[in-house]
Order: sequence, then structure tokens, then C-alpha cells
Amino acid sequence: MGGWIDEHGTTAFTRWMRERLSTDDGRELYAQRKKTAEPVYGQIKHNRRIGRFMRRGRAAAQSEWRSVAATHDLLKLHSRWIANTA
Repeated sequence: MGGWIDEHGTTAFTRWMRERLSTDDGRELYAQRKKTAEPVYGQIKHNRRIGRFMRRGRAAAQSEWRSVAATHDLLKLHSRWIANTA
């Protein structure tokens, strides 16, 4: 699984991933992505209205994203804590 690029611009990793996703197990694993990763981005962008970074530069955007993700997790923990105590 190297990073070599062939004449079509495809890396070895991309070829490996396509082969993996073409199996039944791979399709099942990829389908779980809808339940795990994708809703987080949707909630952050739509519900919290965070559609773009406010600061410029990669390091600034990375620190801003970490802050957004941390507050997302804290809000989830808080809502579960409130639900369990009620």
C-alpha cells in the first residue's frame, strides 16, 4: 500500500480501497459511516450554523475546528447528563 501514482493518477491506496469497498464486508462497513461520522458534520454545519472558518491559515483553522469539535462533544455529554438526571 504505497503512495505510488499510476498513469491514470490513481494511487495504490485508492486501488486498494476500491477493492476493499467492492466486497460485501466493505459495503457494510462503509454504510455504517452514515451513522457515525457524517451526522456530526451535518449537525455542526446546519444546527450550529458553523459553515466556514473565521480565522485564516491552516494552523488557525485547525485550532478552530478542534474547538468546534470539542464543544460538539461537550454539548452531547451535557444533553445526556441532563436526560439521565431527569
